[in-house]
Amino acid sequence: MVRLTPKGHYLLPCEREAIIAFKREHPGIGYRRLTYMMLDEDVVATSPATVLRVLTEAGLSTKWTQPAGGTHKKGFTQPQNPHEQWHTDISYLNILGTHYFFMGVLDGFSRAILHHEIRTDMATEDVQIVIQRTLEKVDLQTRPRMITDNGGQYIALDFKNFLKDRDISHSRTRPNHPQSNGKIERFHKSLKQEFVRITSFSNLEEARRLISEYVEEYNTKRLHASLNYLAPADWLKGIGHVEQRLAERKHKLQEAALNRRKQWEAKNAG
Repeated sequence: MVRLTPKGHYLLPCEREAIIAFKREHPGIGYRRLTYMMLDEDVVATSPATVLRVLTEAGLSTKWTQPAGGTHKKGFTQPQNPHEQWHTDISYLNILGTHYFFMGVLDGFSRAILHHEIRTDMATEDVQIVIQRTLEKVDLQTRPRMITDNGGQYIALDFKNFLKDRDISHSRTRPNHPQSNGKIERFHKSLKQEFVRITSFSNLEEARRLISEYVEEYNTKRLHASLNYLAPADWLKGIGHVEQRLAERKHKLQEAALNRRKQWEAKNAG
């Protein structure tokens, strides 16, 4: 019996080749994120299952595992719009054998890093400077809730008064339950594992410049499973923009499927 329509996972030969080539250009990226990167970059428009099938047949698939902590409680109520919740934390970076302080401010809705600094000191005054500079960069309609851990800088009276003077509410994570601030902690982990520990810096200024480039790419190009495989910058523009981006992807997939069907029918005509 002659098949009248192509199978759902049918691809053109050139599309299979493009998927394999793209994977070889990005060997460390899982098939799901790879799928949406190719969709956004107009390489191939297809489903994650089809991409996995192609990579498996080519011997290029890697097993995806659920990140640790993925089923844990999420702590605070999740924000519904940009700038409802900001997360901040301090982490150490080893640069040229010296430990520096990295502090970033992350938007809880989009996971975008709004501002960051690498400093030689991180007293309460330094923390206030970083947050003040974040406020000056962002056009806010309302004040966010600031979420921090219980570090000494964040429990200081000066910090409490600093936030109060700016009408910013403050929530701290419960002791021994840091997952409430996990979004920025996961960013710190990515920054260190994916970039800082594998990059050779000539000096502190170069480190600051290159880390800023990493943050920019993280905000604008890094696709997150928790963000429908969109980048933080998309979500920072609001839910309307997110819906538009998802609709654009759906249209690309429909157009690609229609094109494959037409080519399949032309090939099998008669």
